[in-house]
Amino acid sequence: MANPVRPAREAGGESEKITINLGPVDLGRIDLLVREGFYSNRTDFIRSAIRGQLSGHAADVTRSIERHTLDLGLRDYTAADLEAVRAAGEQLRIRVVGLARIAPDVTPELARATIASITVLGALQASAEVKRALADRIG
Repeated sequence: MANPVRPAREAGGESEKITINLGPVDLGRIDLLVREGFYSNRTDFIRSAIRGQLSGHAADVTRSIERHTLDLGLRDYTAADLEAVRAAGEQLRIRVVGLARIAPDVTPELARATIASITVLGALQASAEVKRALADRIG
């Protein structure tokens, strides 16, 4: 395929919003660190904490990615990519840690004909129609 996996650092400003619940004591401690100037805001603290945990588990993540043969980073799939898969009589088993994007030019019919399964640990961006067409294949 023409579009190789791009490392996560090349994904640029791509981000997903998450919601977390914290107890009032933990939240108060975060607010205190923000007030004291250690962090610019709560989000800065939470991102820093998450990066610290991910850094501490970097070797575990690498081993898991290798064991599960997952692509790490950003992976794009265009209609041209999927047409080539269909022409070869093949189907994809998409496995991505990061962001998988199915381009807007991909029809639901083309997606069903060429994508056998999708596992994304991170985020999947595709049209609502394509997501509906692949709902039974997204795991």
